Amino acid sequence: MSRISPHRPGAELAGATLMPDQSSYPSLFRPSAEIPPFSVPYRYWEDDTVLWAFDVQEIKRVIRYGLFQDENLPRRALQSRNAATVDSFLLSLLEPQEKAFILNLAHVQKVEEILHRCKVISPPRASWSWFPTQQDRSLDPNAIAQAIDAESHLHFTRISFEEMVRYSLGYRVSAVEWFFQQHTALYIHLLNYLHEFPDEVKKYIEIEKHLRTRSPFAHRALAQCLITMNQGTNNDIALNTVPAFEFIAGSIQELIKEHPPSLTALLKVLSVLAVRYQRVYIHARDMDWRQPFDINYTFFEDLTEAISAVDFARTLTNADMRTFSVLTERGIADNDDMANLVTKWDDLSIVVWECCTALPQLIGTIQECVQALFLIRNYHSFTAILKGLQKYSIADSTFTTAASSSGTVALNPVLPPDLLYLVDPAQNFLLYRQHFQNAPGIPFLLPHLQEYREIGVPAFQQLFQQMRTAVP
Repeated sequence: MSRISPHRPGAELAGATLMPDQSSYPSLFRPSAEIPPFSVPYRYWEDDTVLWAFDVQEIKRVIRYGLFQDENLPRRALQSRNAATVDSFLLSLLEPQEKAFILNLAHVQKVEEILHRCKVISPPRASWSWFPTQQDRSLDPNAIAQAIDAESHLHFTRISFEEMVRYSLGYRVSAVEWFFQQHTALYIHLLNYLHEFPDEVKKYIEIEKHLRTRSPFAHRALAQCLITMNQGTNNDIALNTVPAFEFIAGSIQELIKEHPPSLTALLKVLSVLAVRYQRVYIHARDMDWRQPFDINYTFFEDLTEAISAVDFARTLTNADMRTFSVLTERGIADNDDMANLVTKWDDLSIVVWECCTALPQLIGTIQECVQALFLIRNYHSFTAILKGLQKYSIADSTFTTAASSSGTVALNPVLPPDLLYLVDPAQNFLLYRQHFQNAPGIPFLLPHLQEYREIGVPAFQQLFQQMRTAVP
C-alpha cells in the first residue's frame, strides 16, 4: 500500500497520469523538508567578532564556512580594516612569486583576493547523466540499482562539507538545490522511458526494491515515477517520509547545539570533521546513505584542553589502563574482544591523521605526547598515534622529479626518528617485542596476536605475566 505523507513534496503527484511530452514537472524535493527542523535561541556563529581579530587562520575558517545570513559580511569587515592588516593577511596566503604582482592591487581588490583564496572551491556542477536505455535490458535489477546509486553518489560528492554545514543550519545553498534538481531530472527520465516502454515497468518495480537501501533521493525519484504511473498501489511502493539528509544534518545540528558558544573553537572542530566527512562519504566506494555522521571529537577536545602534552598522555593512559585491567587471558583470546581492541587502536590512528590534516599546528603537541607515552610505557596509544602520524606524513609527502626517469617521494618528517624502530613490522615487529620484553607496559596488541596465532595460548600467558607489572 502506498504511504505518502500529505506534507511531503511530491505527495500531490500520487495517482496522476502525467504525459511524457509535457513541458514542466513538479519538483520532488523541498530543501527545508530534507533536514530536521533546527531552531536555537541565539545564533552566536553569526557574530562577526572573529573577522576583527588578528589570527589569520581563524579568519580563514570564518570565511571558509560563511555561517552568516549576509554573505557580504566578511567582505565589508575586511574592507573596513586598515591597509597594513589586509596586507598581512594577504601575504600569508601568497606564494613568494606572487607577491610582486598582487601586493600592488588596490585595497578593495586585495580583499577580493583574500576572499577568493579562503573560500572552498567546489567541484563543477554536473547534469544527471544516467538514464535508462534499451541496452540496460540485459542487466539485472540489482545492477541497474547500483548504477543509479553510483550516479546519485557522484552528485552528492559535488556538495562540499562546508556547504553541507550551511545547509544543515537552514541557509540556502545552491549546490544542494542543484543536487535535488538532478534527482528530479532522474524522475523525468524514468517517467518518459516507462511511458515509451511499458513492458519495462515490471523490471523497474524490482529495481525500486533494491534502491530502498541505497540513495533515498534516487529511490524517491523511481518510487514517485511508479506511483505516478498508477503502479504503486498494487506493488507496495512506498515513499520514505524521513528527511533524506537527516543522517548528516541531524548530527551537525546536534554538534552545534551541544558545543559551547565559541565560534573559533567550533570551526576547529568542524575542520577536523571535514576530513572525516571526506573519508567516510566522498571517498567511499559504496555510499552508506543511512550511516549517521560521527561527530565524536573526544581526542581533539582532550588534546586541546590538556594542560600539557604529558597531561594528555596520562589521560590516554588512564583510559587504556581501565580497558586492559579487565582483560583476562581467555577474554583477550576471544575473537570479539581482540577485534574490538584492534579496531579502537586503528580508530585512534585515524583520528590522529584527521587532526594533523585539518590542523597541522597540533602536530608538535602530538609529537610531545608520543614521547610521553613511550616513557609511560603505554605502547597501545603510543603506536596508534605513531601510525596516525605516519598516515599524515605519507599523505603530505612531496614528489620530486629527478634527472632519471624515476623520481623520489619525500615523506613529511613528522615521525620521531628515535622511536620509529618500534613500529617496524619486520619479523612481526621484532624490535618492539624485544623492547617490550625488557620494559613491559600496556601492549601494542598486533604482534602479540600474531604470536598467539603461531604458538597458541603460551603467547598470551607470557603477555599477561608482563602486563601485571605495568597494569594494576
